[in-house]
Amino acid sequence: MDLKKTSAPVNTVTYDRNQIDEPTENIYESISIISKRADQINTEIKKELIDKLDEFATYNDSLEEIFENKEQIEVSKFYEKLPKPHALAVQEWLTDKIYFRNADDDVQ
Repeated sequence: MDLKKTSAPVNTVTYDRNQIDEPTENIYESISIISKRADQINTEIKKELIDKLDEFATYNDSLEEIFENKEQIEVSKFYEKLPKPHALAVQEWLTDKIYFRNADDDVQ
């Protein structure tokens, strides 16, 4: 996932309910799918952030004063300015980038 190229809004946006439930014809099912995708996105972002911050970790047990690392601060600021995972998930949903299927339909 390329977070720099996303067009998801950073602020709160009101969406048309008909647009959200159009693919499933059920608003609750649509929100459930978006929610699961938002959880996946959140996990990806968190893992990526932890991996980047681990590069700056110091593993000494001394009580010396911890100095500020400008690169670490820039990485943190970048992730703070990103759109929230739910906004990214809604954007993917509206642009048909989320694959979903209904398990009940597969049984028949």
